[in-house]
Amino acid sequence: MIVVGGEALIDLVPVAQPPGALVPRPGGGPYNTALALGRLGAEAAFCSRVSTDGFGEDLLAGLRAAGVDLSLVQRGPEPTTLAVPSLAPDGSAAYGFYVEGTADRLFTLPAELPAGTRALALGTCSLALEPGASAYEALLRRESGRGVLTLLDPNIRPALIADPAAYRARFLGWLPYVSVLKLSEEDARWLGGSVSDWLAAGPSAVVLTRGARGLAAWTREGARYEVAARPVAVADTIGAGDTVNAALLHRLSGIAAGAPVDWPGVLAYAAQAAALTCTRAGAEPPYAAELSG
Repeated sequence: MIVVGGEALIDLVPVAQPPGALVPRPGGGPYNTALALGRLGAEAAFCSRVSTDGFGEDLLAGLRAAGVDLSLVQRGPEPTTLAVPSLAPDGSAAYGFYVEGTADRLFTLPAELPAGTRALALGTCSLALEPGASAYEALLRRESGRGVLTLLDPNIRPALIADPAAYRARFLGWLPYVSVLKLSEEDARWLGGSVSDWLAAGPSAVVLTRGARGLAAWTREGARYEVAARPVAVADTIGAGDTVNAALLHRLSGIAAGAPVDWPGVLAYAAQAAALTCTRAGAEPPYAAELSG
């Protein structure tokens, strides 16, 4: 079982026609990661707090259709968080958020995760917004102490971080409990520091997404691996990084402790999955049958 913790929200995605129109689509980095895991055929569970409003019902229906376990989902009457992405000509997205008083912020620490949980993924808004952020942080520390593989994707949203210095310090405090740190080049620039600094703080590997230049990974043993991006016609990049998370978890969680990792193969699989996501508007990760490896 791979557990993904964090927010589920609605992306109000701009469309060409009619001009100025926004179309609601399920989103949120953790939600997209859980959805992608389910579509890739992984045994996955979503751990979050989701609104009982119509958007919340739609979000859970999407996960349910992908075969994601919802037993860890908490519910509440507060509204669903809304995100409004603005798309650049290359398909990249920036976000504005409506988060005050929303359901996912009130997440509380679950007593335990399902038996057989092998991996836990956390990140994005859920680690920036209190009081839920402290509950997710406690989950990370507890499950890391139990020997669970942990993946952290900071997926920085500057508009949600009131005190950047405090967030950066908190980020460094998470690293001793992280197995794999995955981040984008934009995240890396915003956070500061270096790959060697992050590896020294705890993770066994750091994976960097570099847009059209593909993916790179560094390991604690000093190895570096790179794969090129798959050339595709890009609709937008929404959900591409989250699909990378899912692909990494799907492959890494199946490797026995201490066994060697085929990093070129893992990265190539993630690059292929992310490329397919980029060909579709909104966060629409691929199904296992669409991938060649």
